Amino acid sequence: MTDDSQRNFRSVYYEKVGFRGVEEKKSLEILLKDDRLDIEKLCTFSQRFPLPSMYRALVWKALLGILPPHHDTHTQVMAYRKDQYRDILHALTVVRFISDATPQAEVYLRMYQLESGKLPRSPSFPLEPEDEVFLAIAKAMEEMVEDSVDCYWISRCFVKQLNNKYRDALPQLPKAFEQYLNLEDSRLLSHLKTCSAVSKLPYDLWFRRCFAGCLPESSLQRVWDKVVSGSCKILVFVAVEILLTFKIKVMALNSAEKITKFLENIPQDSSDAIVSKAIDLWHKHCGTPVHSA
Repeated sequence: MTDDSQRNFRSVYYEKVGFRGVEEKKSLEILLKDDRLDIEKLCTFSQRFPLPSMYRALVWKALLGILPPHHDTHTQVMAYRKDQYRDILHALTVVRFISDATPQAEVYLRMYQLESGKLPRSPSFPLEPEDEVFLAIAKAMEEMVEDSVDCYWISRCFVKQLNNKYRDALPQLPKAFEQYLNLEDSRLLSHLKTCSAVSKLPYDLWFRRCFAGCLPESSLQRVWDKVVSGSCKILVFVAVEILLTFKIKVMALNSAEKITKFLENIPQDSSDAIVSKAIDLWHKHCGTPVHSA
């Protein structure tokens, strides 16, 4: 039996006995043992497979540029990141912008504002829309990343990626959503148009916040694997799959307000299936893009 056929046999066997992804995990471990991390290969892996939880934070930090490719610098770089985190935290405490009672996600927001030169004059000032986006993402990230230093840096760089790398792509996603929903179910799209709901769908929740606050974190992290590794277009297919999954419910609603309200608070028990089908749909229409938006 050749190496490839042995590998295929093992993969089928592992899936049958409930160890789906064992081969993929081994492949990732080999990539992570390289003296110099191959960012291109890590991106490709993350686009093709869900990341194992135990390696997700490390891979995200590498792909977001928080850690450099060279292994021997990781400890030193993270020590620097930790010192910077503590310095910002101390500064905010001194100026009484945060206290021990401040929720952790808000602490991350104030740190981000201070670093960006956008800290308001008072913590009582109302939040800007971009602050609300950061806060939603940081809250979701708290449930995915245990270490507070890692959580801040990943949240910060994730939002930076949205604002920079995907700045031009994100405003185009509603149009792409309409295009792919039409391909998958033109009748459903016609119903949304009849109700004048297309322009009122929760695009900010879906695309600007990347479904933070919409999907549970256990499902959401599989979507963010794709966003971090190079494709914000996965968000379109998650939105399409939400509509397809709840088609009967949506078709029964006859106003834009009711449809939007429902989509902002979808039932959580279907989220794993929605994400799995959305990823299949994404591969069906886009292949396996590595760096496409």
